[in-house]
Amino acid sequence: MKILSVAIPCYNSQDYMRNCVESLLVGGDDVEIIIVNDGSKDSTAEIANEYALRYPNIVKAVHQENGGHGEAVNTGLKNSTGVFFKVVDSDDWVNKEAYLKILKKLKEIIESGKNLDMLIANYVYEKVGAKHKKVIAYHNVLPVEQFFTWEDIGHFRVDQYILMHSVIYRTELLKTCGFELPKHTFYVDNIFVFQPLPFVKDMYYMDVNFYRYFIGREDQSVNEKVMISRIDQQIRVTKIMIDYFDYKKVTSKKCSKYMVRYLDIMMTVSSIMLILSGTDENYEKKKELWRYLKSSNRKLYHHLRWTILGNSMNLPGKGGRKVSEIGYKISQKFIGFN
Repeated sequence: MKILSVAIPCYNSQDYMRNCVESLLVGGDDVEIIIVNDGSKDSTAEIANEYALRYPNIVKAVHQENGGHGEAVNTGLKNSTGVFFKVVDSDDWVNKEAYLKILKKLKEIIESGKNLDMLIANYVYEKVGAKHKKVIAYHNVLPVEQFFTWEDIGHFRVDQYILMHSVIYRTELLKTCGFELPKHTFYVDNIFVFQPLPFVKDMYYMDVNFYRYFIGREDQSVNEKVMISRIDQQIRVTKIMIDYFDYKKVTSKKCSKYMVRYLDIMMTVSSIMLILSGTDENYEKKKELWRYLKSSNRKLYHHLRWTILGNSMNLPGKGGRKVSEIGYKISQKFIGFN
């Protein structure tokens, strides 16, 4: 039995995927590494096949026509046999010591017969050119090294929400909750850490710096210029998340509060990128996005429109947009994203 299945979505990843795969091989036979070649045009397929031949009991190479990051995650999940499931992007990697501690804990949990829906660990921004590596930890919010539920969580800071890098899900939970990411769409990692949450009951947090999130490459999807050029996809993901959220279906009030806060951030990111683009067309798209929220879920709209973030994204005129831009630049400096 495999303890953990790790999906690595790969598209033209020949220059950095080896570092990712090598960091995961440390887990040995307890781990199943699923390299999903998403229609790459470089040597990604050959590298994937090479690892599958060298480590037949650990590595699977799966090849598909290009379907985007989300479809690669879907394929990884469909091919997974481990009790737990993790996604690691091909330009990222994991810390050996933290990785082995997590695998040991997951094995203990399986052997104990306890139910675990989601394990959370810290991640580190490995930002190009940055001397200080920012760590996103959760020890001020989550109980450390113990099982807990939504009712036990504290208050998340704005730079502290749970990303794909943070989580390991129980595989069966994802397969039974109707989880599926859209094809040919960027930024679906937000859906990955949003849609399953109402089904998550039992959680465990390990205060270890596990995931190394490489950031700062000019062609990365989170690069500011790239995000603006792909703003329609950011809007699409935000609308999917708006459509999914239903106050009545989220039984935990704290889970609901967290999901609303996450949507607050999504609306803010979409809005600020539309503002930063500087075009009348995108200013109108920002207005349309807020109108969409209002027509889709009026209660959610009123929750988000009058938060500090929501209000700052809807200040009138050129002066208001300038204030929004300044606020974003300050946040960017202190939080360290992009």
